[in-house]
Parts: sequence; structure tokens; C-alpha cells
Amino acid sequence: MLEVLKKIPQRVYMVLTRPEHFFKKIVVDGSMEESMVRAFIYGLIGGLALIGINLIGGGGVTFGGVFVKLAVFPLLAVVVLFVFAGLMMLTSEITGGSRDWELAVKGVSSIFFIYPVVLILNSLAWGCTSLWFIGLLVDGYVLFLLYNVAYHCMGGKKRLVLSVIMILAALLLMAYISEYSIVWLALKNPSAAIACLA
Repeated sequence: MLEVLKKIPQRVYMVLTRPEHFFKKIVVDGSMEESMVRAFIYGLIGGLALIGINLIGGGGVTFGGVFVKLAVFPLLAVVVLFVFAGLMMLTSEITGGSRDWELAVKGVSSIFFIYPVVLILNSLAWGCTSLWFIGLLVDGYVLFLLYNVAYHCMGGKKRLVLSVIMILAALLLMAYISEYSIVWLALKNPSAAIACLA
């Protein structure tokens, strides 16, 4: 686990600054443990950050809240990793890329640093407009990262990968502007989403 922690800053830096170079270097070597540990760590970081934000904001800390943030969030991160890897496999099938499960898991786990960032930014939203803006910004960046995984890591055809990403972007936009947007926003920050009902 310490080895994984030591590699995280460099990996995040590479994904942020040289995504094409980074994703092309991901190889299949029969080991997915590091990817799962990395997702777990990112979930733990997100949970710890939310506890810190709650304490700084003057909120109380309950045993149930701490349990959810330190036990459920990290496990949920691993589950979300596999769900997104499955979606990446489907995208790869559509776009003519690799059908290797390990490659999909490794590619998705490489962008999982966004998980605690999403948790933190959503928790900082104070009203409907800020939640809407933060949500659009974060979701747009997640789509950009998924494009990089699908194209550079999984080897999908660029035109087809862009088409899939554009369809996902259109669906996300519909989630923000439809009459059911409150449901999508409430998943991000229930207390801030209540302001959208006013």
C-alpha cells in the first residue's frame, strides 16, 4: 500500500500534463491489485477530506457519518471502478478498441484521482447555481478523461470514441436541463440541491 501511495503524485501529474503518453504506456501484466488499492485509497482520501470539511464548517461528527466516509466511500470507490471499467469495455467494443478487462480496469483506475475531487467539490457547493456549475465542470472533465482512456489506453478509433463521448455529453446536458435535473443534482449534494426547488 505504501508503494502505491508513493506513486500517486507522479501518476496524477502525468495524467494531468501528458495523458496521451501516460495512457499509451499502460500494459497488461496479469495484475489488477494495485488498481483496486489505488481506488480504495482515493475513496479513503475523499472520505477524510469530507470529514475535514465538515469539521472546518462547524458541523458535528457522528459515528455513522465517520463510518460511511471511512468504510463505505472507499469500498464504493472500488465498486465504481469496476462499473466504469465495464462501461469502458462496452465503449471499446463499440469503438473497435481492446477487449481486455485488465486494461480497462487499469485505465479507469488511473483517472480515479478525480473521485475525491468530485466528492470535495460537490460538498462545497452552497446553492443551486454553484452546484450546477461545479457539476457541469467536473462532469465535463470526467468525459475528457474517459476519452483519453478509450482512445489512448483502449485503442478505440478516434472518430468513434469522439462520437460516444459526444453522446454521453448530450445525455449529461439533458440531465442538467430537464425537469428531472433535481434528481441528478441531489445525488451530488442533497442540501444544495434543495435550493433548486425554490
